[in-house]
Amino acid sequence: MQIADVQDADLDQLHGLSISVGWPHRGEDWQFLREVGEGVVTTDEIGRIMGSAMWFRQAEDLATIGMVITSPRLQTQGTGLWLMDYALKELEGVNLRLNATRAAQRLYHSLGFAPEKTVYQCQGIVKAGAGAACGAPKGEIRLLTAEDLAAITALDGAAFGVVRAGLIDRLLRQSVGYGLYRDDTLRAFALCRPFGRGHVVGPIVASTDADAIDVLSLHLKEHEGRFLRLDTHFERGDFALLAIRSGMSVFDTVLTMSLGKRLQEFGPDASVAPLTYSLVSQTLG
Repeated sequence: MQIADVQDADLDQLHGLSISVGWPHRGEDWQFLREVGEGVVTTDEIGRIMGSAMWFRQAEDLATIGMVITSPRLQTQGTGLWLMDYALKELEGVNLRLNATRAAQRLYHSLGFAPEKTVYQCQGIVKAGAGAACGAPKGEIRLLTAEDLAAITALDGAAFGVVRAGLIDRLLRQSVGYGLYRDDTLRAFALCRPFGRGHVVGPIVASTDADAIDVLSLHLKEHEGRFLRLDTHFERGDFALLAIRSGMSVFDTVLTMSLGKRLQEFGPDASVAPLTYSLVSQTLG
């Protein structure tokens, strides 16, 4: 096996690798990740891609790791550990965060990652009338544009713990977004973009379930009868209940894990602070 840069890898082979483990990523999803991150692949003696690992520098002191995939034929032969060792050397001295499948949690535990929170992967066909059931918004809902980028970036940074200006800029350019404004201040937003089998809503950032529901509701209306997904740390409450009632039942779970600073150490200090109700993705956090 040899290590090669993911940027030079064949996109069709990357797509085939994720399909081999049942992940929904399209070629376009892989390409987006290559534009915002770094990584490596392993190839066999005839150039077939057999594994991958990527990392995304969210800030100077924080990176997320994702797309750690090993071909089913190699999953008991240490390829995942080999890839992670390579990634950890590249990221030495940086606080790390990832979302681990059940199959990979033992590997990450062995490398020193600590468990944080469960992520609930909610997905399904949106039911008719799901968005209309949310009622009147508690403020002005606006379609987001490039002029809102600074406000979106600041609100996301307050919830995530670091400012992700480059990532949010790229996401906004390929997403439809709705923002909730009160007193001419952005209080909540939700971005929705093509991904996998349909579309994914994320990030959703708000300070309350009610605000998160307000910015999600228009996406629900627009995707009635179509496949929609969101990844959330919220198991209970009005927001989680709306996702399930709208047709997005819990399909799977992963575990957020960290190495270095813990999740709460990146959290905001304010008593009523914005929260990430839905992740950008399991890979990007």
